[in-house]
Order: sequence, then structure tokens, then C-alpha cells
Amino acid sequence: MIPAQGRLFCGEHGHQEEENDRKRIPCPLDPKHTVYEDQLQKHLKKCNSREKPKPAYFVQDINAGLKDATEILDEQQLPISSLSKEELEDLIKKLKKASNGIKPILKDQMLSHQALQEALNDPKNGESAFKHLKQQASILGNMEKLHLLGPGRCFIEFGAGRGKLSHWVDIALQDAENVHFLLVERATTRFKVDGKHRKRDYIFERLQVDIQHLCLNKVPILEKEKLPVVGIGKHLCGVATDLALRCLVESYATQYDERNEEPSPKRFKSDKTDIAFNNSADERSGKNVSENWKPVAGIVIALCCHHRCQWKHYVGREFFRTVGLGPVEFNYFQRMTSWATCGMRETIIEASTVDAKSKDQNSDTEEHDQVHNRIECSSDSLQGLLTVEERKQIGRLCKLLIDQGRIKYLQQRGYNAALQYYIDSTVSLENVLLTAVPSQSSVPQPTA
Repeated sequence: MIPAQGRLFCGEHGHQEEENDRKRIPCPLDPKHTVYEDQLQKHLKKCNSREKPKPAYFVQDINAGLKDATEILDEQQLPISSLSKEELEDLIKKLKKASNGIKPILKDQMLSHQALQEALNDPKNGESAFKHLKQQASILGNMEKLHLLGPGRCFIEFGAGRGKLSHWVDIALQDAENVHFLLVERATTRFKVDGKHRKRDYIFERLQVDIQHLCLNKVPILEKEKLPVVGIGKHLCGVATDLALRCLVESYATQYDERNEEPSPKRFKSDKTDIAFNNSADERSGKNVSENWKPVAGIVIALCCHHRCQWKHYVGREFFRTVGLGPVEFNYFQRMTSWATCGMRETIIEASTVDAKSKDQNSDTEEHDQVHNRIECSSDSLQGLLTVEERKQIGRLCKLLIDQGRIKYLQQRGYNAALQYYIDSTVSLENVLLTAVPSQSSVPQPTA
């Protein structure tokens, strides 16, 4: 702030001038700045910290999980290192028993897409950018395999950040008709790629809102046009994945069906009209003609940061209960998931050096909370109880169990859901992709 002519201090420190009798007080909305007391009411109307009007699609806690406080544990829990050897062994036994029957090795679906070939072959892209491009290419390849890249759709990118994934989906579609993009991100983001799409004929819109409060039924473009949505995300952190799944298949799909419920002819399981938007002439022209189309055409999300999951928002609570587990075990397992990606004690120092360098080279980091993970994994309290390899295997099993709850959740709501490795672990340790399409679809699905 610059002092006014004839003043020694700027407005923020003007109270220090002896001749100034006006009193400055901390702003009640944000005490980090001050305001003249006699102008307080005027300031409150224009203060940048004032509560902004909520958009129509903001519905408080619409995608939240538990509302019963009795089931929500106190966040201050004992660390894993405080467990005795017997308690830890008992916890691991429960984990292995609950995981019995779940395939520990997922199917490889490491694909690519022509839309990114030029960027992948560009030597100007550094190693960090190359890794992100490989992941984006594989996500698009899996979307194409599931027939989700086509006209007549609205793509919703959750945790959009700069919007790079939507950017590449747009390039892959090559001027397809009747396509819209909604980029959901609660934070203000710099260096967005949205500007490259402003002159196009379709919607490329940002929704600055927490997924927990996002009601898709009230988003104007989805109210106006009857378009099936495709939910996508790259490294959607922990609880955000659960909120996004509930937003799509519970809040949006259920409310959409209720809003548009009409009498329809009796259908049979073999009715081919149940196959929505799959290689038909109407799909190629972008028309919505299938009377039985699903409001959610598909979901493709690269999973991340299981240690940030929360029981109250987790969509797989019912699955956990069926295998004899509850919130106590979940809260231990979600913290133990970090062992899968950082249980290698001998690489901690090396990882710290690499992280410091990569921070300077690329500010668009999407592998989250590495410092938190290293602290979790560097504890010597488990020394002698578990080997590094055992910790890694247990961590992977915890991640798989949490993801299996998400798969069961989607299956119970009429989706063919699957987990697969979409990228090599040398590219990203968070290399699991969750995909789902309506179960009526004839698209072949990899098994979970």
C-alpha cells in the first residue's frame, strides 16, 4: 500500500500518525488487516473476506457421509506406534481375514492415446512433465476402451487443479458435437489451461466449490441439457474420491431419476435398448435418443492418498461391516496405507533430496503429502516387529481393502466397477485406476 500525498504512513498503518485522531481496528472478518472504526460498516460490504453468495449448486453437505455423530470417532487417536505387538498382530490378522478372496494383484491396463503422442515425443518436456503425460495418456486410453470418449456428454473433472486432464480429453474428442466440461476445484488455481478453450462453442466451466457441497442437479448446463455425465479425476485425494462417487451415483443419479421419472414400457434384462451410447449412429451424431440412458455414463478416477480417507465420508462402510470391521479398524488401516508407498526406510533420505529438487523443477506436483508419509514411515517404533517388505505388503493390502469397499458400493448401485494398474509404479506409486460403467452396458470390463 502506498501512503497518500502528505501522509507518512499507508492506510493500514495510518493510526501511527500523531495528527490522525481516527481509530483503526482489526477487521472482524479477517483480523489480518485493519479498518477505520467509523468506516467499518462500509468496509464489511466490500471486504474480500466477506462471505460470498453461494451458487445455486451449493447444497450444504449433500455428498457428506455420516450425519450421526455417535459413529464419528474423535480425530485424536492413538498412533500406530503406540500399539503393542499383540494388538498390531491382531489388527493384521483382521486385515488378512477381511481381504481373503480379494485378488492382491490387479490387471494391467497401461494404455496410451494418440492425442498425447506429440507431447510425449517432445524433448522439451522434462522428466516430471513426461510422467504426468504418461498418466494422462493412460487415463484417456482407458476411457476410450470403455467407449466414454464421444459426443453428447458432459465431462466432470473432480479436483481439476489446472484442468490438464480435461484439456487432453478435449483434444482427443476433436470437435465432437454437444460436449461440455465442468471443472470442479475448491481452491483458486493459477496457470489454468481454461483460456485455451474460451473461444469454443461448448461450455468449459469452472465450479469453485467443495465436492462435499456440490449438487450437480442444480448446475445450469445439466439442468438445461439432458446429457449423460462422465466423472474423471487424476490423483483425487483420499476422501475427495468418496465425495465424488457419492456426488455422481447417489446425489446426482438418484435425484435425476426421481426428477425425470416417467411411465415407461416394461423392460427385460435382455433388452438391447439398455445399451446407452455405445457405437450407435445416434451416438456418433451426438443425439440423446436412448430412452433408457443413464445419467452417469461412466467414472474414471486415478486414486491417491488413501491415508486421507475419513470414515464419516467413506462410501464402503457397509462393506467393512460385512467383513467384521468398523471405524476403529478403518482409521488404523487408512494410516497404514502409507506403508505401501513409503515403507522403504532406506530410501527416505534419498526421497527427501529428490522431493527438494522436484519442487524447484515443477510446481505442479500431484503426488501429495510426501512429507507426512515419510514421517509416518520413518518411525523406528516398529523396528523388529515388521520388515520393510512386510510393511509394504500390508500397506498395499490396506489400500486394496479400502478400494474394494468403493467397488462394492458402485456394484450395489448398478455399475460394473473395476480396479486396474494404469501406469507403471516407476512412473507413480499411486498407479491404480478405478473405472465404472452402468451394468447394462455391453462394454467388457476387467475384473476387480
